[in-house]
Amino acid sequence: MVKKLKEKNDIPNSTEIINSKLGKWCEVGPFSILQNTNFDDYSYSGSNCIFQNVKIGKFSNIAAYVRVGATDHPMNRPSLHHFTYRSNMYEFGEDDSEFFKKRVSRTTFIGHDTWIGHGSLIKPGIRIGNGSIVGQGSVITKYIPDYAVVAGNPGRIIKYRFEPEIIEALQRIKWWNWSNEKIKDSYMDFRGNIHDFIDKFDSEGGKI
Repeated sequence: MVKKLKEKNDIPNSTEIINSKLGKWCEVGPFSILQNTNFDDYSYSGSNCIFQNVKIGKFSNIAAYVRVGATDHPMNRPSLHHFTYRSNMYEFGEDDSEFFKKRVSRTTFIGHDTWIGHGSLIKPGIRIGNGSIVGQGSVITKYIPDYAVVAGNPGRIIKYRFEPEIIEALQRIKWWNWSNEKIKDSYMDFRGNIHDFIDKFDSEGGKI
């Protein structure tokens, strides 16, 4: 039986959604957690993922067991432990609201048409550029440029998917902002040669 997505998303009962929003045609795998996270249209993730304080662009492809926006403990305090900011849990007093405000403010951004490989970890406050690839098991601690291929711990740029002029053209075309109808009408063009795609759709740059 062929799986078909719906414009309105079906969320597995095992997945926890906290103060988060999903666009159209999105999919979230089972046993995942979304906290303060927005998925834009067509983006999906595999199972057992954790997203905290994240904004995800359109058409993002996220594998299983990925963690994005992994929160930090307070390293400059006398103790790293929860009791210093989740104080109410231990009946010590009020929680440290300022600590949590700072944590939420460290938003992680994942660009359009990205691929985040299985088991990757992306630290808070990082920006992943459009069209980039994060290899499986990578640990990302700094900004990733558009259309870069990154892998390792810490993640390092291995190469870029395309030449600079191709990247610039794709950024001009912004096909991820097309309507569902236009993508449907043009889907065979996405199977073809990148140069043919740009020649057809990049009205500003001309032929490459």
